[in-house]
Amino acid sequence: MAVNLSAPDPKTIFPVAGVELGTTMASIRKANRRDMMVMRFTPGTHAAGVFTQNRFAAAPVQVCRAHQAVTKNVRGLVVNTGIANAGTGETGLADAKATCEALAQLLDCKPEETLVFSTGVIMEPLPMDRLLAGLPKAVDNLAPNNWIEAAQAIMTTDTVQKAFSTKALIDGKLITVTGISKGSGMIEPRMATMLGFIATDAGVASDVLAKVAKRVADASFNRITVDGDTSTNDSFITIATGQSELSIESEDDPRLEALVGALTIVGQHLAQSMIRDGEGASKFITIQVQGARTESEALQVCYAVAHSPLVKTAFFASDPNLGRILAAVGNARVEDLDANKVNLWLDEVQVARNGGRAAEYKEEDGVRVMAKPEITVRIDLGRGSAQETVWTTDLSHDYVSINADYRS
Repeated sequence: MAVNLSAPDPKTIFPVAGVELGTTMASIRKANRRDMMVMRFTPGTHAAGVFTQNRFAAAPVQVCRAHQAVTKNVRGLVVNTGIANAGTGETGLADAKATCEALAQLLDCKPEETLVFSTGVIMEPLPMDRLLAGLPKAVDNLAPNNWIEAAQAIMTTDTVQKAFSTKALIDGKLITVTGISKGSGMIEPRMATMLGFIATDAGVASDVLAKVAKRVADASFNRITVDGDTSTNDSFITIATGQSELSIESEDDPRLEALVGALTIVGQHLAQSMIRDGEGASKFITIQVQGARTESEALQVCYAVAHSPLVKTAFFASDPNLGRILAAVGNARVEDLDANKVNLWLDEVQVARNGGRAAEYKEEDGVRVMAKPEITVRIDLGRGSAQETVWTTDLSHDYVSINADYRS
């Protein structure tokens, strides 16, 4: 059950000039479901990726990294769901390369100008006969308005398609930014997206786009966590087709910040949608840490709270057992943290002051806030001016059931 999240309205999802999308039912793992998506890009399109830091990086991630090292030009990409092609050794690597070669032939481009992505069960081989048979069908279905169908085709345990668009007027030039993502579990930064694709019709030099992608990821997909598990397949790709009148060739271009802002709006919406649709989630929780010495320290505390099973289960039960939050802060391994300077709020309710229970705090106030579907936890460490924010979920019975039955 998603938390205050509904399927996107097709009227709010805008096509991006230079991008076409197609889907098909390839029966990768299960029949009668969309499980393959292809994007085709106009010549001259640039792409930049941010990928998982899991050392068991899936074969598609390895191939994407290799292709990105050769060229930032991209003509197409393909995604399959159902099987992750991770933990599959040399065979899996050969399958990912063969997929790129087949797509390149269909799109009349070089294999290194294509990208490949998979998501699903780890350590199972891809059914290459069905995958390769599905590619031409997805290509035949290419159209500029297929964003929502594409979002559906990349889902696994997601319950809602995730797509979002915005338009921005930059230096008098109108640009479009549209993105899709998937992910409900196995979500934790380094990357956290599972899979995410954001395209704009702005033109961006390839070296600039690589830095832009990292900035957008750090402000969105790298600020979410469901369960603290980093997937083997996490990938976030930023695509710039250059079909609008806006073209940015240098990091010194004063218009770059406005473009990054537009991309970040889309990235944050998609990232937060993944948390709202977290496996078994009944609460959307914002963790804000302020008063830290460094941003890194603030994140350290954010994740200590966001990853604590005791904190997450208390939120699920709507139980204001809020000493668990202070315990998690103390367990964040912040060097020389003075607990007597820590303050804690739930929404507007101050729970702890100077390391102890606030004199005005009442249990009924904690119960009232904990019953909400959306809650903000604010923690002031009282030792600096740095701050950070992370979005997370509670931990429910359904999370266990979903993951216990994942392969069924």
